[in-house]
Amino acid sequence: MTVTESAASRAAQVLSRPTSINGLTVPNRIVMAPMTRMFSPGGVPGEDVVSYYARRAAAGVGLIVTEGTYVGHESAGQSDRVPRFHGEEQLDGWAKVAEGVHAAGGTIVPQLWHIGMVRKQGQPPFADAPAVGPSGLRIGADEATGKAMTRRDLDDVIGAFAEAAADAERIGFDGVEIHGAHGYLVDQFLWEGTNRRTDAYGGDPVARTKFGAEIVAAVREKVSPDFPVIFRYSQWKQEAYDARIAETPEELDAILAPLAAAGVDAFHASTRRYWLPEFDGSDLNLAGWTKKLTGKPTITVGSVGLDGEFLGAFVGEGSEVKGIDDLLDRLEAEEFDFVAVGRALLQDPEWAAKVLQGRFGELAAYDAASLKTLS
Repeated sequence: MTVTESAASRAAQVLSRPTSINGLTVPNRIVMAPMTRMFSPGGVPGEDVVSYYARRAAAGVGLIVTEGTYVGHESAGQSDRVPRFHGEEQLDGWAKVAEGVHAAGGTIVPQLWHIGMVRKQGQPPFADAPAVGPSGLRIGADEATGKAMTRRDLDDVIGAFAEAAADAERIGFDGVEIHGAHGYLVDQFLWEGTNRRTDAYGGDPVARTKFGAEIVAAVREKVSPDFPVIFRYSQWKQEAYDARIAETPEELDAILAPLAAAGVDAFHASTRRYWLPEFDGSDLNLAGWTKKLTGKPTITVGSVGLDGEFLGAFVGEGSEVKGIDDLLDRLEAEEFDFVAVGRALLQDPEWAAKVLQGRFGELAAYDAASLKTLS
């Protein structure tokens, strides 16, 4: 990455500004994006996970959002190596992670996760649990292969998110992030492609938001008023990159307003390329529209710090990449408040320090081999 001396100085100045989410002061604008690592046997984060997050906090990441962690519902996940946010041993491990990050000067929130219909039955940690979703539909399918959730199922999952949030505050985390993106359970309700319900939880955008809003409200009730609640969402899904939950700003507002009213303090708007406009007629990206519509702090994400859009990085193909000045212009225009960085931070634990200190010449291009380690 070639960056002029003046741009490097400007980046250090803009990115180092503290910003708040509810009662939490984040020391700078850099967020570590959640990335599934699968280094927690039995769902328990060990000392290697503690060190992994603490290294990035010590290098200057302002806010760490952990990898997705399964909430306490039998159908929440499908791997015994993905961490869980329930169970005594699992929560003891997470308490050590939070302690390590705080000792290194950072802030940290767990991402609370239920994968819904993505689950393949027969997989751990609870092999007999069915895949569940709003209509029992997988992305791209027209026939149900899983269980359409009953009122009891909805209540159980809502309760599991709320209990995990309460545990997060109890063991020392700085807030929580609810995973409502990328085709997982909450997002399966938000998107009409997987939500065919005819009750109060399906239909127009407001109705499809009801389940997510009830999770947010239950979480908000279980935690302190100044405990930040972040909601991550996306248009795209892992198996449908062109999917959209909102085709217009008006539809997006109909989805975001109930979530904000239920108690969301900040939105994490996930895109594959942060610089792309979300709707015709405006240069605002998804995070920019989110802030404009809700007034809430927003986190942008999407290929920040990579030498190419992230799917292209996997296969060695290049694509248009915006320079650091574009990102800084948007921050200074208050289009969004934070910048989440994912794979670049896997490649280099010192990425934030190098950027904040203007050492851009020391940054390396992303290599997918970094996914295989917990460095």
